[in-house]
Order: sequence, then structure tokens, then C-alpha cells
Amino acid sequence: MRELGISIYVGHSDIEKNKEYMVLAKKYGFKRIFTCLLSIEGDKNKIIKDFKETLDFANSLGFESIVDVSPGIFKELKISYGDLRFFSEIEAFGIRLDEGFSGNEESMMTFNPYNLKIELNMSNNTRYIDTIMDYIPNKHNLLGCHNFYPHRYSGLTREHFRICNNNFMKYGLKTSAFINSQEGTFGPWPVDEGLCTLEEHRDLPVEIQAKDLFIEGIDVVIISNCYASEDELKRLGSLNRDLLELQVEMIPNLPEIESKIIEEELHFNRGDVSENMIRSTQSRVKYKGHKFELINPVDIKRGDVIIESSFYGHYAGELQIAKKDMKNSGKTSVVGKVIEVEHIFLDRIKPWEKFRLKKSN
Repeated sequence: MRELGISIYVGHSDIEKNKEYMVLAKKYGFKRIFTCLLSIEGDKNKIIKDFKETLDFANSLGFESIVDVSPGIFKELKISYGDLRFFSEIEAFGIRLDEGFSGNEESMMTFNPYNLKIELNMSNNTRYIDTIMDYIPNKHNLLGCHNFYPHRYSGLTREHFRICNNNFMKYGLKTSAFINSQEGTFGPWPVDEGLCTLEEHRDLPVEIQAKDLFIEGIDVVIISNCYASEDELKRLGSLNRDLLELQVEMIPNLPEIESKIIEEELHFNRGDVSENMIRSTQSRVKYKGHKFELINPVDIKRGDVIIESSFYGHYAGELQIAKKDMKNSGKTSVVGKVIEVEHIFLDRIKPWEKFRLKKSN
């Protein structure tokens, strides 16, 4: 089950504001909370008290909270990797190891008596996870989570991201990655130019970032900066997390059948794929015999949504999405266009992959 999450930074903002944010996120179906305990400065007892109050409230709403920690924190709080009682006492669901140990320690942690999840940093292309797996961990308590990058231009490339994903996904581990709110103003560090995992996401709307991560196979998408707007939370909450839905700007006064083909059908890309277009052919079977009038036979641009007219014989009623600019034969109806920002998904729809089209607001 794919999930959405938010981030809460204890000590960086008012506890009551954090609680209000959690209540709002819960309203739109968010389940995971990421929070950070990489350093303790000031009154240690107060910081721990604030963490416990925050996580206790999160638990009352049904959130699962994972606390980012480092070996330095283990040392500072006199915590042994063999005794994770502290994290259970502050009501954490799990801990994220920003830096690792040798492999055996992580494996031992997964057998902790509190059933805490042990989440690993998955943004480095090393044999770290392979080493841990060599020590036979409890995989049910083992997770992976990418970093986020506050400095512009410092985020991961797509190629590196995919390599790192494969390192973890080959073991069937649950994975997480971060997106950034365009309304958020702070994170855990002084520098905040967006807090995304993938650099190319930095200036994109939250729902586009999330769609992209879900398509890449990530299980949990977490907003890393505070505070996302209610509109952003709502847009993310309404996402189909299991199926790609592309937003389409439809031409005015589209006939009923053409509108139904676009908005009501479950589409899939044919197995014998074309480099020029995505082809969804079931509509031509379903509406065989219907006369498809020629509508808007303009030259075709990338992202255009096409329904073939009856001038094309047995192709009549077939829906296509252009991946390249093409000359219109004069028989093809251009009935809409995938919104520009979602063109990044067109080349990634695989053979037989299912998708839906939604009328853009």
C-alpha cells in the first residue's frame, strides 16, 4: 500500500502548529511522519519531552513516525544499538540511520523487542544493504529511505536514483523518498532551497513530484519541508497512488463518445509499442460501428490526445497520445492535450501499462 507523509521538526517550530499541521495532513490521508534528531543542542530534557509529546500526538492520529538519527546521537544519549528502549519510550515507530554501522549492528537492531523499524539511508550506491543482508536481518523491520537536498543543484540525478533504488528493491524492502512543498519555508537546516530527493523535482508542483516517485516504484512519498499548504495536501491526497493518471486539456464541445473514451476508459499501452505514440486500442473495439466524425485535424504535437476518425477504417475510435510531433494525414482528430508539466511521463509508459486520463481543472 503506497503512502504519503509529512515532516515535523521539533524545536524548529511551535508544538501546537505542528499538531495543527498533523491534523490537517491526516484529513487528506497522510500516514507517515519524518522527524529529525541528528543533534541535541540546549536543554536535552526539554527536547526529549517535546519529541515525546509530538510523537504521542502523532500516534493518537494513527501516524507512523520515524526519527532520523546518527551514531553521534547514540553516543550523546548513551544508547547502545543493542538497546533501543529510548526510541520506544518517545513513541517512535522506527529510526532512520543517517549514517550506518558495520552491517551486523543494523541486522541486530531489526530484532529489537519493541518492533521498531530500522530505516536505512538509500541514497549512496554502495554494497551497504548487501552487507546487512549478509547478516540475515529481520526484513519485516527493515526499510529504505532516500536523503533530501536543501542546496539547489545538489539533488540526485535520475540515473543514480534508479541505481540506488534497485539496490534496495531487489530485496523487496519498503522504500521512501522526499518531495518539497512550493509553499514550505523551512526544514532542519539553515539552507532551504527546496528539500527534494531528485534535483529535477525542485521547482515542480507537489503532485507531479509524487506521481514521478510512485512511477519509479517508491512506496512512501514524504513532503520534507514545512508547512505544505492545505491545497498541496489536498492535491496529494487525491492522487491515484497505484495508477498513473494524466491530466488532459480537452477541446471545447467534444462529442459524448469521445469524452467518454478520454475520461471513463481504463487505458493501456499496446504491447507492440511505437516510438511515436502511446496506443490504447480497446475503445475502437468497444465502439465498433460508431461513426467518429473528423474533429480538429490539425498537425500533431507531442502530448496531443488523438481519437481516430472513421476515415481511418478499423482504427476508428482508437485513442493515442503523441510522443513526437507528426504530420496529420487529414483523417485524425486531435481532441485534447496532456498538460505540459506531465509530458515527462509520456516516454515512461511501458508496454501493457495501464493509465487513466482526467479532465484538467
